[in-house]
Amino acid sequence: MSSQSCVGHIEEQLAYHKGVVGIKVSLELNTAAVVFLSQETEAEDIREAVEHLGYNCSLIEDLGEKNDDLASETEKVTPDNNETSPLLKAKNDTRSYSSQRSLELALQKSIEHLSKSSRASSRHTLVNVEAANLEKAFFTIKGMTCSSCVSTIENNLKKIRGIHFVLVALLAEKAEVRYNPELISPDAIAGAIDSMGFEAEVLADTQCPPGQLVVMIKGMTCASCVNSIEKAVFRIPGVTSANVVLSTQKGTFTFDGDVAGPRAIVEAIEGAGFEVHLPSSADTSIADRLSHRSEIEKWRSAFLVSLLFGVPTMAIMIFYMVIAPQNGGGHKQTMITEGLSLENLLLFALATPVQFIGGRHFCCPALRSLQHGAANMDVLIVLATTISYLYSVTVLGIAMATRQSMSPMTFFDTVPMLIVFLCLGRWMESVAKGATTEALTKLIELEPTTALLVSSGNHEEKEINKQLVARGDLIKVLPGAKVPVDGCVVSGHGQVDESHITGESLPVDKNPDDIVFSGSLNINGVLLIRATHVGQDTTLGQIVKLVEQAQTSKAPIQQLADRIAGYFVPAVFSLSVITLGVWMFIGFTKVDIIRSFVGKYEGSDLEVTLQFAFRCAITVLSIACPCALGLATPTAVMVGTGLGAKNGIFIKGAEPLELLSQVKIIAFDKTGTITEGKASVTSFTNFSAVVPSGPLVALIGAAESNSEHPIGKAIFAFAVDQLSEEEKELPRCENFEATPGYGLQCEIVYDSYTIYPNETKDIIVKDDGSVLRNPLKTGLGKVNRVLVGNRMWMLNHGVKISGSQDKALETCELEGETAVVCAINGVALAVVSVSDRVRPESRAVVTHLKEKLFKVVLLTGDNKRTANAIAKKVGIRDVIAQVLPRHKAEKIKELRRSGVKVAMVGDGINDSPALIAADVGIALGNATEVAIDAAQVVLIRNDLRDLISAIDLSRKTVHRIRINFVLASVYNIVSIPLAAGMLLPLGLVLLPWVGAGAMAASSLSVLLSSLTLRSAVLERPREPVTKHA
Repeated sequence: MSSQSCVGHIEEQLAYHKGVVGIKVSLELNTAAVVFLSQETEAEDIREAVEHLGYNCSLIEDLGEKNDDLASETEKVTPDNNETSPLLKAKNDTRSYSSQRSLELALQKSIEHLSKSSRASSRHTLVNVEAANLEKAFFTIKGMTCSSCVSTIENNLKKIRGIHFVLVALLAEKAEVRYNPELISPDAIAGAIDSMGFEAEVLADTQCPPGQLVVMIKGMTCASCVNSIEKAVFRIPGVTSANVVLSTQKGTFTFDGDVAGPRAIVEAIEGAGFEVHLPSSADTSIADRLSHRSEIEKWRSAFLVSLLFGVPTMAIMIFYMVIAPQNGGGHKQTMITEGLSLENLLLFALATPVQFIGGRHFCCPALRSLQHGAANMDVLIVLATTISYLYSVTVLGIAMATRQSMSPMTFFDTVPMLIVFLCLGRWMESVAKGATTEALTKLIELEPTTALLVSSGNHEEKEINKQLVARGDLIKVLPGAKVPVDGCVVSGHGQVDESHITGESLPVDKNPDDIVFSGSLNINGVLLIRATHVGQDTTLGQIVKLVEQAQTSKAPIQQLADRIAGYFVPAVFSLSVITLGVWMFIGFTKVDIIRSFVGKYEGSDLEVTLQFAFRCAITVLSIACPCALGLATPTAVMVGTGLGAKNGIFIKGAEPLELLSQVKIIAFDKTGTITEGKASVTSFTNFSAVVPSGPLVALIGAAESNSEHPIGKAIFAFAVDQLSEEEKELPRCENFEATPGYGLQCEIVYDSYTIYPNETKDIIVKDDGSVLRNPLKTGLGKVNRVLVGNRMWMLNHGVKISGSQDKALETCELEGETAVVCAINGVALAVVSVSDRVRPESRAVVTHLKEKLFKVVLLTGDNKRTANAIAKKVGIRDVIAQVLPRHKAEKIKELRRSGVKVAMVGDGINDSPALIAADVGIALGNATEVAIDAAQVVLIRNDLRDLISAIDLSRKTVHRIRINFVLASVYNIVSIPLAAGMLLPLGLVLLPWVGAGAMAASSLSVLLSSLTLRSAVLERPREPVTKHA
């Protein structure tokens, strides 16, 4: 743990762990005290849950079941649902607590007592959360060809002290490593990867968090230069730290983004007399890496060079194997000297430079791989070419030394032909890999690299690097230019293409106060915008980050493929040796079988046997390919997530993409998900005979002014709208406290402004002819205690709801509206009804899901009448209502216990626990930041119909992955026996270079199979969208 945010993260996540009653985490002591129910969970489960969050955790002490010494001091806690279920047993002096605050206080007291006593009535566990201060670094890795390369890097890095987690993405050419900076540095990690035969480069500098700037500084010569730079930067308000390193010529600065910006820091350094170079844009480096440009150029050049030797080799083979026998009636050798023919001499001359120079792209990585006790695909290739070359040189040397009249049959032709086909295959693979990431690359290239800055004083315009734009800067966007950052239009009018965000192809009119997104194209008009989100905080930046994370993650099925690839190369080498041994045995016992294939070759039995056995062994090495197996999943995931991004569907990884295809139950939140989330007050009923409606509305509005809930915002907007010209403002709200699922309580204070004069008579509340008298004698006083919430909220606070008020509540709820009660100083005075219109597409989506045999559930904290009314409108039969936010997660877990995969669709903070608890959490685009963080799938266009498309995308992608696995598996199952000569009785035996071509074709077939996803049309609800009130 490094900060209080870590503490909050652990406490928040463990609070929803089954059986956990309470938790307190100490940053200073690096410990956590956990109170839990032993019949529902164990200490080891809790420890694993903490480690799953990314921390190192070990058990200090499990105090176990203790006696009742603490019982007399431990408070009884009654859950908010009024079910008497003591969480902590108590002997006497027990009290019931119904609010969340009281629950927390009770647990806090129990946990604090735990630190003083080793005896407790419940089981208590102390967990040590090690402050390892793990950091994360990203690396680009060049030279990976298949899953065995991935396995080599991951397995070897995990052996290095200080490295705790490694994730390598083959297609993205990227690695994520979590490490202890006290034990190892990113540069050392990159060096370790280099030593394995790959090219690694640290990406950390281009991935600065918000409020941090890393630059290269030229011109420093001594420590005084460092000091002068740091002093100059510290003069800027808002700069919190400056670290300049002379040896690396690098400066790292952190600042408050609301006060300072990167441009001010750069100008300060330049003003001190030094030259500043910004690191290359992270987006640019990502685009270059994902497009595989350098890899494409590398293998293209290698292929063209190999052709210089491959084409003559092919010509010689055709001449001596086809043309010469036809003209002369046989394969006659032109001898240069005894044992050496012209054919072998020419092939030797062509093979030698290829073996020692042209094969360097394979030799160096293979040697480094073997040095680390691993074997990748390059090892098989080098073995095939080296064995072919050494065998040929050896038998040719023996023939020349023994002055034989015939030159032996060699494999010199195998070396250049293998390299030609392998380089061609790698080139085509690189091109196809680049195509699989095309969607993400296009997203990245949308964002411009420069911005037109307008000085606020003299309105001078200056073009600057986009990385130097700070929040609050004025940016001018000309017609035909792209918006560089997210911002708000200050002046000007125009039409902007926002299709990359919204999916809407028609331009959107932009006027002052409208929001614009980074990467949008300004079609016409001049816009002056004020930057609100810059750098990685822009909407486009977040989308790119989201998609890249998805494409660099691994599906469970991919992890299996990587494990298989780790054993593939040794297995193939063993098969090659077995093939050699079997054919040698057959040659020594029944050479006629081999001669029937060789034909009229006049060599000895030993020569014929060796030549054929080595040919089959080399062909096995050449044809076997783990690449297709390793590419089966990541290529499909790349294309699938890219297709999703084009359609406004962002899936955070390969695992949720796979799980979404298995979902059978889908639970929907009501407010903001099934409904539009744009609540409005439909009725206000004043049950007070004394307090007029105007002042009462103003008082309720003041109470809701601090609420973030859609209902609270609707009531506040209604109150503001009802203010008269004389009232102008609402009274002051103090001690505001909201309890999710219930309501709020606060104090409303009138200062100099009074909306209701003091009265000497009682406030009278009519109750079907009866009279209830409020103890308050002076009307609305200076300080008024206000409660706004549902029935349970009133009951918990001892507020009585009259029969007429209950009837008004019931009437609203039967209409599908949400009704709340307002109580002032302990008396219920008003009922407010709030309606949230059902989304136009909700019924069509629910109908479509039911037709596809999904079980659809409405999961809401609203009352049963309102929930049932809304569910009836959209066609949902299964309704779970009146569920507290913390209990939503338990309901999701109950659904999961049925043995099927469950998805949760929500948009609010209160949905976050359920989104995390579900197999797949799905958030809408307008959801709260917390909900989006908790979800694994985000429907950015805020359209429920995209849920249908997301499920269809998941199923199509998983189906394509399975097809790819079948293609890769069938290829190896069929090709290896064919290469080994098992079909010799049928006259089918492959040459090594033919095997190399087949190997390249296998990888290409998987890539092309994945690319067919790009043309897929995602499913949408067939039922026409109808609007419902």
